[in-house]
Amino acid sequence: MFAVTTTSYNCTDPEQRAEGLAHAQRAIAAKQCVVMPTDTVYGIAADAFSAQAVATLLAAKGRGRSMPPPVLIPRLQTMDGLATEVPAPARALAEKFWPGPLTLILHAQPSLTWDLGETKGTVALRIPDDELAQALLTITGPLAVSSANRTGHAAAQTAAEAREQLAESVEVYLEDGSRPVVGSDAGGTDAAGQGGVPSTIVDCTGERLRVVRQGALPLAALREVAPDVLGLGEEPEPVAEEPRERQAPTAGPAEAAG
Repeated sequence: MFAVTTTSYNCTDPEQRAEGLAHAQRAIAAKQCVVMPTDTVYGIAADAFSAQAVATLLAAKGRGRSMPPPVLIPRLQTMDGLATEVPAPARALAEKFWPGPLTLILHAQPSLTWDLGETKGTVALRIPDDELAQALLTITGPLAVSSANRTGHAAAQTAAEAREQLAESVEVYLEDGSRPVVGSDAGGTDAAGQGGVPSTIVDCTGERLRVVRQGALPLAALREVAPDVLGLGEEPEPVAEEPRERQAPTAGPAEAAG
C-alpha cells in the first residue's frame, strides 16, 4: 500500500519545482500520496476519485474511514460539478473567501463514483490560496487532502516536518518553505501559541449554515457575508410561538335553539 521510494523537491528552485510537479502528477495518477503546501498547513494529497488512493492516505495518517478527508479544487466552477443543492449563503461565502482558509461541507453529487469514507452523502470542498497548490491541482484535478501529520500529532508547517511523521508512506514531498507564510491572512496561532491554524469548516447541509471547526477564518468575517451562520457549538434561538386567539365558547343545545 505504501510507496517504496520517496523523493523531496525544493520548489523554491524553478527546475526542481517543475520536476516535483511532474513527479507529483505521476504519483497521483499511480494512486500514491504526495505532500503539498497549502495556505494554512502542509497537506497529504491523493486522487479524490480513487478509493485505493484515499485508503492509502487514511492509512498514512493512521485515520479511519469515519474521518473522511476534504477535497481541494482548482477553481470555483468545480464546486457545481462535485456538489449539489448549494445554498445561496454558501455560494456567497465561496465567492468571497475562495481561494482561502474556508472549507464548505455540501451535499455531494449523487452521480459521482468516489469513496472518501463515511461522508453520509456530503463532500467538504476548499480552494487553497497557495500558488504551488493551485499549480498541482490544475494538472491533477480535485485532490483528497488532509493535514500532513499522523493523527494526534501537530500539523506540519514544512514538507520536512511532514516527512518526519509520514516517511515513505508518501512518494513525493513538495517543499516550498513554511506555511502559513508569515504575515498572511491565512496564518495565525492556535491556543497553544503554535502556528499553522487549519481552515474554518462550515457545514452547509442543514437549515442553517454552521461552523463545525473554527480555524483561520474568524466567525465575524463569515457573518459579514452570511449573517445567519451559527458559530461553533452555537444553537439557534427557539422560535417563540404566537399566542393563540381566545375562542368564544361553543353554545350548548339549549342556547343554539334559542
